[in-house]
Formats: sequence, structure tokens, C-alpha cells
Amino acid sequence: MEKITHSGGCHCGAVKFEVRAPARVTVQRCNCSMCSRTGFEHLIVAAADFKLLSGRNQISTYTFNTGVAKHLFCKICGIKSFYVPRSNPDGFSVSLRCIDAGTIEHVTYEDFDGQNWEQAGHTLAHLSQ
Repeated sequence: MEKITHSGGCHCGAVKFEVRAPARVTVQRCNCSMCSRTGFEHLIVAAADFKLLSGRNQISTYTFNTGVAKHLFCKICGIKSFYVPRSNPDGFSVSLRCIDAGTIEHVTYEDFDGQNWEQAGHTLAHLSQ
């Protein structure tokens, strides 16, 4: 699939990024304790397909449990536009909800059982390759 550039960012506009992904994307909906509370919809990409445009100094990091996932929040508005996921520490998970309108043509949703991460985590590893 051909990749195009999607733009996005946090609520206040301090953090802005670009991500290269198809116009027709597949995203994961996770039921873990973090995602179920925030409604995060995961578009997982390789690190080479992600570019932070602005706001590096406005980002705060939160980790818990194993400390592998790096949850990255805007210090001003609190939005997590993207983060480094435990399942794909070599890539990024971008929040579909933080991508600007106009470049996503279609979304296919896959449910991911984050409540049972130890059994399911390996099924996402290929997404950042």
C-alpha cells in the first residue's frame, strides 16, 4: 500500500507531528487500563514513518508497570497524540483521533486484548516493521 503523509497534533497545537501511513488504515482498539480510559485508537508505525515537527520541550513522559511503554503527553493540554508502545518499542503508536481531518479515507478497526497483554502483545510486533 502506498503511504501518504498525515499531519496531526495535540489539542492546544504545541505538539505537532507527521506520520506516513496509507490513506486506508487499520487501527487497534485496546481494552487495557490506559486505553479504555482515554479512547486511544492505535495507528502503529515504524519510527522512520514518524516525525515530530514541534513541541519536543512541551512533552512529558509517563511510564508504569514494566516501564517499556513511554506515554508522551503535551504538558500544556494533557493530550497523548502518540507514544512508544510496549508492543512496538521500535516504533510509535499514533492516536487516530489526533490526526487532522482530510487524509484518512477509511478505517478498519481491530480489537486488541490489552487486559491480557502477556498473551496478546506479540500479535502487534509486525506493525512497526
